[in-house]
Amino acid sequence: MAHAIIQTAEEILDKEFRCLDKGYVRLVDYMGGDESVVQAARVSYGKGTKTNYEDRILIRYLMRHQHTTPFEMVELKFHAKLPLFVARQWIRHRTANVNELSGRYSIMKDEFCVLDSKDVRYQSKINKQGESEDEVPLELGQEFISILIKGQGRSYEEYKYLLEKGIERGLARINLPLSLYTQWYWKIDLHNLLHFLKLRTDKSAQREIRVYAKAMAEITKKVVPLSYEAFEDYVLNSLTFSKLETKIISEIVNKGNLKNELEDIASLMPQKRGPL
Repeated sequence: MAHAIIQTAEEILDKEFRCLDKGYVRLVDYMGGDESVVQAARVSYGKGTKTNYEDRILIRYLMRHQHTTPFEMVELKFHAKLPLFVARQWIRHRTANVNELSGRYSIMKDEFCVLDSKDVRYQSKINKQGESEDEVPLELGQEFISILIKGQGRSYEEYKYLLEKGIERGLARINLPLSLYTQWYWKIDLHNLLHFLKLRTDKSAQREIRVYAKAMAEITKKVVPLSYEAFEDYVLNSLTFSKLETKIISEIVNKGNLKNELEDIASLMPQKRGPL
């Protein structure tokens, strides 16, 4: 198969998808697309399977039954500008290749993430890493932002002072806050990218990293629309039940009229149809 050229992906190459106040994420390169997933799968299935499976049906089958290796044949490379506190969560996904801006070789720019006061949240009392749904008063939110900006300005002035005194860059930077912006290139295969998006677009993820994940989801749709559709249907918007939960649901269905209703619905459905 020739090198994959996806027109919708070509149209957004190097386009900045803005995130937070000064950040962005952009697609700088990609290798493969939906056809690459199909091609990889058909190597396993053997010659002649193209007459048995249309591309969309095959991709949905692979996603639904967790045949992950064909999705690893596609890679996307992103360039992101992001605050350090977002980067330190992001880097937990260790299945990517990363090259980050170095504060040992470069002088860090005076660029810090400043939130809007309406985005300030209380800590959840029931979730150690989550936010509360209780609204923070406007005055407290503004006070938080004021403290943030003052601390950023002071720490950067001290950073410049230490550089002027000849202190090593690697040491002079260590008191800079987590709101400082950094940049990196991040390359990952599609299977692991979708896992990242599942976790980081979830409402339980910190709001600031969700902003980046949602932008990357929009980019991914442009590169692999069929694969992303299957991901939404079978992973992102699906539910998994435990053994006990499955047993309870089964008992509810079998005891009530719901069983008859489901059988009636099934009888009306065509015998041969595409994947759900």
